[in-house]
Amino acid sequence: MVTTTKKIVISGYYGFHNSGDEAVLKSILTALESESQRTNVQVEPIVLSGDPEWTQKTYGVRAVHRMKLGEVRRAIKESDGLISGGGSLLQDATGWKSIPYYLGVIKIAQNMKKPTFIYSQGIGPVKRDIFKTMIRGIFKHCEYISVRDEESAKLIQGFGIRWNDVHIVPDPVMGLPLPELTKVQQASYGGGSARRTTPKSEQEEELPVVGVSVRFWEKDRNELDQIAEGLKQLATKHKVHIRLLPFHLPSDEEASTYVKQQIGPLHGTGSKVSICSNVTDPQMMLLEVSRCALVLGMRLHSLIYAASQRVPLIGVSYDPKIDAFLHRLDSQAIGTTASLQADKLAEELEKILTNREEWLATREEAIASLKEQAQEPAVHILKFLSGKG
Repeated sequence: MVTTTKKIVISGYYGFHNSGDEAVLKSILTALESESQRTNVQVEPIVLSGDPEWTQKTYGVRAVHRMKLGEVRRAIKESDGLISGGGSLLQDATGWKSIPYYLGVIKIAQNMKKPTFIYSQGIGPVKRDIFKTMIRGIFKHCEYISVRDEESAKLIQGFGIRWNDVHIVPDPVMGLPLPELTKVQQASYGGGSARRTTPKSEQEEELPVVGVSVRFWEKDRNELDQIAEGLKQLATKHKVHIRLLPFHLPSDEEASTYVKQQIGPLHGTGSKVSICSNVTDPQMMLLEVSRCALVLGMRLHSLIYAASQRVPLIGVSYDPKIDAFLHRLDSQAIGTTASLQADKLAEELEKILTNREEWLATREEAIASLKEQAQEPAVHILKFLSGKG
């Protein structure tokens, strides 16, 4: 069988050392590579990155600077198509610049007659009418559109995109594999066990690990205070290792430090608190999550990591994307950042921690389905590039 090579530009929020978004990129690259092995198409990715040198070193792929228009145009011109996604690229809740940028990149490709693919994006919120019009105009010329939840699908259908042109698939990170550890790492991290990533020297007692992903959101930090109090209540009743997992550096590490300080010393409880510092490799963070007995998360990808590794989870909602993902697991948030109650949180943490198998048993089918479906965008894209789409 003759193998053909296709260059694909990948546009997203990459190169900013955000573990969640880097996990999206790694997942897309892994899915494309896996699918290329089943076809006669070899994919050569070109990533648009905020830190091209770091991206090239981390993933072993070519990268160009996302804000240097000349480099972006040249990369697209020599490519065979453009992938936009995944993540929450098309939203104007955190500012107005994101939507014009990401749509502009797609438009450059379309003007050059390159096929464009929307890869498992979370769309919205979109408040400005002009952006709704722009999304409709660009999406109508895409060869493939996939979104990561029903809410995103309904939103763009409201913009005028036909329902049968939209594929609802899981976030690509549901398909992210655990890393293959080197022999040195295996020796340091407990003989290569995926469930043990704390170095042996720190393992004085095997405590159940409660992974916690927090971020700054409310100005008064009340949600972080409530989380800290809920965790403190849990730690006084059960011996646990509270492991704070910063997904977006450096801000999440600062939020984690704040929560750790609010929890305070746990003398006499047998519990302990630590922060997983300076982890930017998404698979190493996935490894951290895999060893948890339970994950409490504000960041969407902390919850997706947990589900993908079949770790029970509790979500705190600050954005509809959190609720949308939890809904796919027949779950709901313990509260919003504005309404979180420490006592209720502690009660739910204790309940799930003591009934882990029951929680997993009721969601195993949904999790398995999400992991399988995460490959679908790569299948469609490779089929199109091979001329069979």
